[in-house]
Amino acid sequence: MKPALSAKLLQTLAPWRNAPAWHIAFSGGLDSTVLLHLLASLANTETLPPLSAVHVHHGLQATADLWPEHCQSVCDTLGVPLRIMRVQVRPGASLERAARDARYQAFAEVIGAGHVLLTGQHRDDQAETLLFRLLRGAGVRGLAAMPVQRPLADGYLVRPLLDVSREALEAYAHAHQLKWIEDPSNADPRFSRNYLRHRVFPVLTERWPQAVSSLARTAEHLSEAQGLLDELARMDLHAADQPSPFPWLPLPSLALAPLCELSGARQRNALRHWLNPLTRLPDSDHWAGWDALRDAKGDAQPLWRLADGELHRCGERIWWLPVTWSDFSGDAVSWTCPEKTLALPGNGELEIVGKVPEGPFEVRYRQGGEIVEVPGRGRRDLKRLLNECGLPGFVRGRLPLLYQGEQLLAAPTLAGLWRGPASDWQLHWVPQSCDRGLS
Repeated sequence: MKPALSAKLLQTLAPWRNAPAWHIAFSGGLDSTVLLHLLASLANTETLPPLSAVHVHHGLQATADLWPEHCQSVCDTLGVPLRIMRVQVRPGASLERAARDARYQAFAEVIGAGHVLLTGQHRDDQAETLLFRLLRGAGVRGLAAMPVQRPLADGYLVRPLLDVSREALEAYAHAHQLKWIEDPSNADPRFSRNYLRHRVFPVLTERWPQAVSSLARTAEHLSEAQGLLDELARMDLHAADQPSPFPWLPLPSLALAPLCELSGARQRNALRHWLNPLTRLPDSDHWAGWDALRDAKGDAQPLWRLADGELHRCGERIWWLPVTWSDFSGDAVSWTCPEKTLALPGNGELEIVGKVPEGPFEVRYRQGGEIVEVPGRGRRDLKRLLNECGLPGFVRGRLPLLYQGEQLLAAPTLAGLWRGPASDWQLHWVPQSCDRGLS
């Protein structure tokens, strides 16, 4: 019969037994040392995916330079391959957050398709996370704390010890005479989590001995509540996820009218769910930006700036523009044929379809007052044509125009709403990160 901790671990990891590989995030501390030892021991009696360990070296303190050697020694003893990754932590307002971001970026580089990264966070960590986020005023999603599993790169992050106490991990480590690293920074109360761990939780547990398990259980309840909110959001977004009139435009978008039929709370819930994979979510005060965007007049083109991009409203539709769209400079680009395809800096690709006319050409962007020749309609003002087809304003300044000298030869025609030049060639534009173009 397997020891209780081993049996519990196998049960938790049952859904991942057919994964191509398991990677253990191995810091050398107590939690990851126990996890590594448990899995290496189970691999001797169970059929598990190939095991390997990953140690991320932040280089934030001198003593940390000794840790890779310790981790290598442990892995060699257990017969588990180890990969050591050195990262640079970008300075910021929170050193803890910056180190975490660097660590998970390194993990993402390791994870292959369907692979699983296993981390050693436990029940006490979960309780600390809940209390920390509660003090920061987090909503239900934040108070659900750490999920047992979530996507990571092309695979998954799994925390199989979230239901195990630190006390149980220490007992296992002592019973198997394991050696682990004690990070000196874990005792520094200047870090918020350390302050909670060393100053707050001892007081709480003195008065309420079950405080840690109770808080962890609350996080489970909130996780279930968040699951219900996500279900509601998917229902509400289904009505708003109507086909875009510009399917060639590679940007997430939603119809506004179905959202406006919802209560304010359901609007925010649906948008949180939609925006969650796209950007860091705004705090409560910042949601006034959504109200202003939603309630703007129909002919306005308001935007709502968020951490990782902007939400634009164009007519009765909202569009998400990631920060990568701001890389576009609008500078003219020379184009010498016979090359049929031209890479536009920050703006996708331009292609001539059909017989290539004689060059050289220059690709420019709108300055205002451009006139294009439309077969059957004569010379037409480009601005009027763009208004007719309702092209979103944030795209108009990126529309590539083909010039020869000072003569405007062609502009990409929009979704067939006007015909191109009466000749045997067409100008075709594929915007940035888009599979389907505009011609």
